Amino acid sequence: MSDSRVWSNAVLPTLGVIVAIALWWLACVVFHLDPFFVPSPADVVETFRKTPQYLLDQSWVTVQRVLIGFAIAVAAGLVIAVMLAASRTVERMAMPVLAAVNAIPKVALAPLLLVWLGFGDEPKIVMVVLVSFFPVIVSTMAGLSSTPADLHELARSLKASWWQTFVKVRLTWALPQVFVGLKVATPLAIIGAVIGEVVNPDQGLGSVIAGSSQSSDTALAFAALVLLAVLGVILFYLVAGLERLLVPWARSLSS
Repeated sequence: MSDSRVWSNAVLPTLGVIVAIALWWLACVVFHLDPFFVPSPADVVETFRKTPQYLLDQSWVTVQRVLIGFAIAVAAGLVIAVMLAASRTVERMAMPVLAAVNAIPKVALAPLLLVWLGFGDEPKIVMVVLVSFFPVIVSTMAGLSSTPADLHELARSLKASWWQTFVKVRLTWALPQVFVGLKVATPLAIIGAVIGEVVNPDQGLGSVIAGSSQSSDTALAFAALVLLAVLGVILFYLVAGLERLLVPWARSLSS
């Protein structure tokens, strides 16, 4: 790897994190922020040091719910987007319903999910799906509908079937847009899991935040928030890495 790529892919992101932490610490010192309201990075690190296993266990619970819900949302979103893109009539019938469902505040649905699905993992996973599947649908449909006409003509001249044209031309062309939706849906999946865990605080980082607010342990809440942020960054870059692996030509095409 060249020095410029190392600087761009490793040094600059690390420097950005260091600057953000430094500004947080500086704000605590300059404005004399009460740790009860805004703990300093040192307070958060001390909380990690006191309860590492507890926070890691709760993080793993949230990670499992996020991954399961995100996988379901991606699969469902791709299937629905393909169905809508295949038929203009179906698209016009279904899009108002999908838009209406997406417009419903998911926090308002959380208590109902507890009534319908109980107090286990199911309502949290469903919440992840509800929050994160719509960007996958929209981005996939945008990609499928933006295939250049000359590629359609090329496929037709080669006597490609509808299925061959769809898979090898339309779907391949749509992959960069699909990954845009996946990267948008990644943090939304974490938000969905936290909503479910805050409403029903049994396990997970959301339950840590809910419990720490009741016990006025702000440092513990910030520790959970930091872990959620780290989880979001890791999942985002995993999706970005998968994009580079599967769609290496997208970057050169866009540039």
